[in-house]
Amino acid sequence: MVRAFVRRFSASDLLDAGILARSVRLQRPPSTLLALECRRNASYLNPINWVKEKFAPGIKEKQTKKEIDAAKKKAAEEGQTSIFDTVSTRQVSKGMDGVRLKKPSNPRPTEHKYSTANFKISHRKLNMLGRQISGKPIDYAILQMQFSEKRASTRILNMLATARDHAARYKKLNESKLVVAEAWVTKGAKRSKRLEPKGRGRYGIRIRPSARIHVVLKEGKTVEEKKAEEKKRKLKKIVSASLVRENRPIRVPSASWAW
Repeated sequence: MVRAFVRRFSASDLLDAGILARSVRLQRPPSTLLALECRRNASYLNPINWVKEKFAPGIKEKQTKKEIDAAKKKAAEEGQTSIFDTVSTRQVSKGMDGVRLKKPSNPRPTEHKYSTANFKISHRKLNMLGRQISGKPIDYAILQMQFSEKRASTRILNMLATARDHAARYKKLNESKLVVAEAWVTKGAKRSKRLEPKGRGRYGIRIRPSARIHVVLKEGKTVEEKKAEEKKRKLKKIVSASLVRENRPIRVPSASWAW
């Protein structure tokens, strides 16, 4: 008998019946019933959802796509559409004159600049080494500094090797085609002055200069390609002295009258 009664009614109905019977038996006021109902709802349901249903039943957090489409359709029927809805995506992707705008793309780097730190050397002495490597392939420039007798050649050699490695690793430049396109020297800060003793009780002021060298690496022609072009240019200048006459102009004619 009891099992059939439980199957006919749900747990919430039984709970409401128990609260009502207990309140009637104890003759509690309606405020107590409301507090018990809030406690039941807060315990068996999500408290946040219960607060939203009780105090803000008409507020929705986010509209679904179907609701947005229905609202747009209704606004179009009433003639209250927005200007952003009328402009198509194709028109937005074009400029004012109707030309399609291109997305700014990051251009591929074509050069890599590197320099040494200021070190103790005269800018005149360092400039001679800069002229020695300017315009040379990076491997040839490193070879020149390797066999140079100058004291600063070791520092420039390390700088060129580091610049070559950075250009290939970070700028994705072809290491076999790197050329020292530019090389220049700048003066550094003058270090502390020193007294230079001289004869007869005199002295001078010795200034210790500092300088640094900058290089710009770019992709160019290798030594083999330059040699092949020079050989091709020289072979093109040759005019054979065979029996077959070649229809080509004579290079470097002898100085004589034009008539």
